Amino acid sequence: MQSTMQQTPPSMKNSTGSNTRLTGMALALALTSAAPVALASPSISGGFWMNYRYHVDSGIDETRDEHTSGDIADEAIVFYITDKPKDKPWSFESEIRFGPGAFTRPTSNSTGDNFGIHKAWMGYQLNDAHSVKVGKSQVPFGFKNSNFWPGDMLMGGYGDQMDVGFKLSGSQDKLSYNLAYYHADDWGETSTDTMDDNGHWGTPTTYRKVQTAVADASYQVADNHTVGASYQNGQLQDLEGTDPENPLSGSHNAAVAYYKGKVSDIGIKAQYLSTERRLPKSLNQAFVQNTRTLLELSYSMGDYYFYADGTWASPDTKGNSADDVAAYAYGMMYDYGPGWFYVEYLAQDGYVDANGMLGEGDFEALYVTLDYYF
Repeated sequence: MQSTMQQTPPSMKNSTGSNTRLTGMALALALTSAAPVALASPSISGGFWMNYRYHVDSGIDETRDEHTSGDIADEAIVFYITDKPKDKPWSFESEIRFGPGAFTRPTSNSTGDNFGIHKAWMGYQLNDAHSVKVGKSQVPFGFKNSNFWPGDMLMGGYGDQMDVGFKLSGSQDKLSYNLAYYHADDWGETSTDTMDDNGHWGTPTTYRKVQTAVADASYQVADNHTVGASYQNGQLQDLEGTDPENPLSGSHNAAVAYYKGKVSDIGIKAQYLSTERRLPKSLNQAFVQNTRTLLELSYSMGDYYFYADGTWASPDTKGNSADDVAAYAYGMMYDYGPGWFYVEYLAQDGYVDANGMLGEGDFEALYVTLDYYF
């Protein structure tokens, strides 16, 4: 896997239904359109991944897996197109996914199927220290953790964000910084799906994230030790349907402080996140507020990488009776050459819903994943 997957409660797992004809047409279009690009692009590649999963504690999935010994699912074919010509300021990078393992929802994305554009941006190098990206790119907010399946656990919605807009990135000595504006969290007028965020930003019939400004800065305080902070603030567009103008009647903001370090082969990451959302009028403008903490320890040994992720969250929303919740992931990655082999065990007693609200619910599962890139 090259992207981090976000955690959702069992009731919000990705739909596996798809429009086969539409997917086939899209795949054919991607392949045919790639032919002329190959003449100008130095890099056109692809990949495939699949995932074995065994639910230890997750309701109906748990009972079924006791009889079937788990299943093999989350399959996806992925295409990458990258163009970074030498001695020219322009560049391009994209990732297109097909299949249930694309981690997108046909009911909420811009394609209406199990495929979509995870990222696609055009870049321009302003000078040696500054560049601009326009399109769908990584939101510069905190960092992604190693937990990869099904993802950022209780950081849901603020880990692997891929939104549509533009971003300025720069560096000076030991300081790195980003300033960005994202017009929406996905393509189109109603899509709320940025693929890996797994449904933490509303739905096409409730609201979506729009007009968001983001600032991020990090400073290398010593070799292999970096501290940073990020802030984002934007609007929430009402998609409930009673008002055909879909007004911007909600808002959101979040701040995070983070640290990344490494001592020999041991890695340490930590971040503290505070979030607020004023939901749109159709949702009675409920005020959702909570704090979340992440700590990650890792160890590198040749082609092996071991990690333990922990996330904790405290609900500060009025009327939310949930207690503090926690999630833990223990995993191993092995680079076997053309791809990666992963093993991960995930256990948690809470989740983050589409409104950013914290809830209680036990979930335990084992994941064994294999991918291959060509």
